[in-house]
Amino acid sequence: MTDPMNPADDGAKMSFGDDMSYGDYLGLDPILAAQKPRSDAHDEMLFIIQHQTSELWMRLALHELFAARTALQKGAFPATFKMLTRVARIFEQLNGAWDVLRTMTPSEYTEFREDLGASSGFQSHQYRLIEYVLGNRNTAMMQVHEHRPEMHSALADELERPSLYHVALETLAAELGTEFAPDILKKGAPHEADDTVMNAWATVYCAPETHWHLYELAEKLVDLEDYFRRWRFNHVTTVERIIGFKRGTGGTSGVKYLRRMLEVELFPELWNVRGQL
Repeated sequence: MTDPMNPADDGAKMSFGDDMSYGDYLGLDPILAAQKPRSDAHDEMLFIIQHQTSELWMRLALHELFAARTALQKGAFPATFKMLTRVARIFEQLNGAWDVLRTMTPSEYTEFREDLGASSGFQSHQYRLIEYVLGNRNTAMMQVHEHRPEMHSALADELERPSLYHVALETLAAELGTEFAPDILKKGAPHEADDTVMNAWATVYCAPETHWHLYELAEKLVDLEDYFRRWRFNHVTTVERIIGFKRGTGGTSGVKYLRRMLEVELFPELWNVRGQL
């Protein structure tokens, strides 16, 4: 008689001495051994896992953004839209993680805060690379990564490529049969809002049925930035809830610094055009 509760009786493989297992495939041993609290505080494990998992999600976001940029350069709109949608959902996932971290109280955080030293989330090279890919290319932040040549090089290499938004603008210009001034598409600097770009997007929004691919591209980018902004906002409120207006461990002004970051627009013309329609 078979046991309905025994997976082996259902044909499941139960021995993995010579075959790859779930843990082998995912490389779980080094991942699950990577949490190394520096204090005896119970909540330090939460803090570490929150940030480690965020870095894993950001790694996936970069994987998708690089591929989306390449697809857009080739004119592969459906693939681009699929990947941009996925990135937006990744940031939705990252937003949910703040809810878990907010279960930690100020008193609990102070038990291990000094053990963080000068480490801080704004030093994340993956987060910086995401910003660079999207177009917020603050080159002053390169200095933070000089101690890690491979990270610094990855950021420097990205500055030599057009951002995802600039590829979108090149596509916009080509589809509309127009051109933008070269300084609008300069690679190594943050994108700045431009009226000619906004007017081009207005052409798309005024006749979406005529420019459907561009219309959908615009909305995918707005959706992505919407979730990205929510992630930044939740970051600010979480920090304020836990440490108030203390300076950050990395030396920034903390909440005040993060609030300034809320004012950064990745795709400004796509937001400004709404008031013109």
